[in-house]
Amino acid sequence: MPINTILNTIIINDNIGTSGQPTPTQFLDIADADYRTVINLAMPDSDNALPEEGSFVTELGMNYFHIPVPFDAPTAEHLLLFFKLMKTVKNEKVWVHCALNMRVSAFMQHYQKSILKLDEADCIPILKNWKPDKIWQDFLKIQ
Repeated sequence: MPINTILNTIIINDNIGTSGQPTPTQFLDIADADYRTVINLAMPDSDNALPEEGSFVTELGMNYFHIPVPFDAPTAEHLLLFFKLMKTVKNEKVWVHCALNMRVSAFMQHYQKSILKLDEADCIPILKNWKPDKIWQDFLKIQ
């Protein structure tokens, strides 16, 4: 199946795709689309989390990184770790996901502005059906 059928898929550019939690079959689709790294920002106990996700992804030949970001407590340290990881894999296709693509949407707003140096008007917008609460509004203001 096409990767745009994965929950809340947002394609940032030719090398970065994002979504909510993929299913095992959808990870096959991600690998078939030549993504080489998967970054998971969801907590291990998030809805639909796959306990064996790291093993499954690496068995498909992709790199796997997990930065567990509590939905009620994202920090600047999480963001800096994410930036460092993205810098490490900048020359490959990367799929970034969380439970619903809310965490990832916020992280990608920062990434597009701070790392890709895009103007706000040129950034791929945050997930359309998500209205960030105060915690995430404050996170989006981190400089």
